[in-house]
Amino acid sequence: MKAMMLTGIREMEMKEIPEPLIINPDDVKIKMVTLGICGSDIHYYTQGQIGSQKVKYPFSVGHEGAGVVVETGSAVTRVKKGDQIAIEPAMPCWKCDQCLAGRHHTCRNLRFLGCPGQAEGCLTEYLVMPATSCFKLSGNLNTDHGSISEPMAIGVYAVKKAGKLKNLNIGILGFGPIGMSVMLSARADGVSSIFVTDKINERLSIAKIEGINSTGNPLTENIVKRVYETTSPGLDVVFECCGQQEALDQAVEILKPGGKLVVVGIPEFDRWSLNVENTRRKEISLQFIRRQVDCVETALEMMNDGRINISNMISHRFPFGRTREAFDLVAAYGDGVMKAMIDF
Repeated sequence: MKAMMLTGIREMEMKEIPEPLIINPDDVKIKMVTLGICGSDIHYYTQGQIGSQKVKYPFSVGHEGAGVVVETGSAVTRVKKGDQIAIEPAMPCWKCDQCLAGRHHTCRNLRFLGCPGQAEGCLTEYLVMPATSCFKLSGNLNTDHGSISEPMAIGVYAVKKAGKLKNLNIGILGFGPIGMSVMLSARADGVSSIFVTDKINERLSIAKIEGINSTGNPLTENIVKRVYETTSPGLDVVFECCGQQEALDQAVEILKPGGKLVVVGIPEFDRWSLNVENTRRKEISLQFIRRQVDCVETALEMMNDGRINISNMISHRFPFGRTREAFDLVAAYGDGVMKAMIDF
C-alpha cells in the first residue's frame, strides 16, 4: 500500500509499504477516507520532535482519521465491514494504574497514532486498530465529522475540565482548530460571552461568521485593553490554545481575580513562565490539558444532534498525493488556513 512518510525536516515522500494484517481477535482493518492535519503533525514535520519524542525516519504521522471498515477480527462486535468510522488514535493498555483510574489518556503504556516510538500514523491507505478505537458514524455524521471528532473531543474535554461555564465570560487565545473546538463546545455549554484572539485575520473572520463579535489580533491591537473595554471585571476563564508564552501572559492579565487559566496549546519550547505577583495576587487556578478522555462519543453526539456545527472549520482539501503541499500550507499558516483535510 501507499504511505506518505516523513523522511527529514520538511521532507516527505510517498512510499510503498506492506499492507497491515488482522492479527488479534479485536483488530479492525480500515480503509482510510479522510484525515485532518493537526498542529502536532506540523511540529514533527518542521522540527522533527515534540519535547522528548523525536522522529526516526522514515515515519508516518497523522492521527485525525476516519475511514471504512474492510475486515474485522473474530471478537469484534461494535463495528462491521462496510461501516464508516471515526478513529480514536489512542491505544491504551487498559491495565495500568492510570487506565484503572479512568485516566486512559495518561496510560503508562499508551500507544498513539503518529507518535514517535509508539505507533505509525494514519497517512496510509490502510490501517489496523483495536476495536476500542473505532466509533461508528451514523445519523447525520460522515467521515469529515469522524476526522474532526479527534480535535473536537479535545475541545469538549477542555471545557469539561474548566468546570461549569454557563453564564460566564471566557476568552480563547488562538483560534485554530483546537481554539474553534473549544469555542463550539463552550458555546454549547451556555457561556455568556466569548472573546477570541488570533494572529490570522481570516480566522477571526470565521469567528465573526460564527457569531463571535469580540475578537482581536495581538499583532495590531492591545488585547488586554480590548478585554477590559468589553468586560470590565476581566474574564472568568481563559483557554490558551496556541502554545505561545505571550498568550499565557495575556491570559493572566485578562483573568479576573479567582479566574481559571486552561492551557490547551502545545508549545515548541520546554518551559512556561508565570508572573508570580499577578498569579498569586489574583489567586489564578491553572489547569493543563492532555488530549482527552472519554469525549469522542460526546463530540460525535453533539455534532450529530446539531449542538456543534463544524461547517466553518474545514477550509482546505488536498488529495493524498499532495499531502506535502498541504503540510507546507499549514506550517506557513498560508491562505488563512483553519483546518486542512487529506482525501484518500
